[in-house]
Amino acid sequence: MVSTPLSLSILLISTVPYCQAGSQSGSTEQRLPRSHWKRGQSSSSNSRNVPSEGYYDPRANGGLMLTKVPVTYPMGQGEPLNAIISGNSDAAVLKDQETQGGLRNYFLSLGFSGECLGQHSGEDQAADLGDGHGTKNETAVIRWNYGDPQLGSCKETVQGGNHFRYWVQDGPNTNSGAVFMAVSYEKPLNDGHDIIQNGYSLGRDWLVGNITNTTIPTANLTNGMNFSANSWSGGYEYQSDVRYITGLLDNTNDAINHNITVSGPGFNASDGFVAVIEVKLITKPPKSLAIITLPSLWQASIILGLLSLVLS
Repeated sequence: MVSTPLSLSILLISTVPYCQAGSQSGSTEQRLPRSHWKRGQSSSSNSRNVPSEGYYDPRANGGLMLTKVPVTYPMGQGEPLNAIISGNSDAAVLKDQETQGGLRNYFLSLGFSGECLGQHSGEDQAADLGDGHGTKNETAVIRWNYGDPQLGSCKETVQGGNHFRYWVQDGPNTNSGAVFMAVSYEKPLNDGHDIIQNGYSLGRDWLVGNITNTTIPTANLTNGMNFSANSWSGGYEYQSDVRYITGLLDNTNDAINHNITVSGPGFNASDGFVAVIEVKLITKPPKSLAIITLPSLWQASIILGLLSLVLS
């Protein structure tokens, strides 16, 4: 039998993110290896009308800056929408896809992946962004991947860690394209995924710490505080400019999910700050490069072996 020559080029790109860990007063973080997955789903977008702020205040059109958590009814508690990816970000970044530098690839550049093996766990939370869609379920849950983009979110599901839900403000009334995020740090599955003490504020600031390679002073934030840095995934480079603002959320325990256990001496469950993130796609991989992203060398060996059998 004549063997056909086999040629396969694999480009492996890795970066190093910040991992969440820390105390109530600030974010103490460590570096972990970063990697990527390559699967894709795109979402269509209508013509956007973006205000200078990069988003529309949901409350101006009957919406809320809190999610709706089904298990809390009739009390009606929710989780703070404490981070926003601005609609002034590059259009490519705002596309909900993992290819072509889209939103899911940006999340990967920060060390966050989709849910374990693509399987959703837990009840959906909902939000009304005041965009004319009314109350709608979360687009997805994205979890800290512990340096493993393929299976790391499974570890987060069991062990706990940083994670967020997100919604896109793209309705017929206010279509900014901004991505509203409810970020928190949860306990392990055995503890019912309750939120750690100060876990909404710390979860937000550990996410921003991953974005900016900076320790965020959670207890000493001020309105207008800015941070900026670059991140990488799959050959794409992103520049993120983060600005902390007040006025969208209250510094309160009222109506906040888990408020009794999340609040503590001297701080409320929600500290009233929202991190607004404007993302620019500043570098793309050359079009001539075929990038095949694989999570490990043993999987690469299996693929090479199977190709050799087919082509021999």
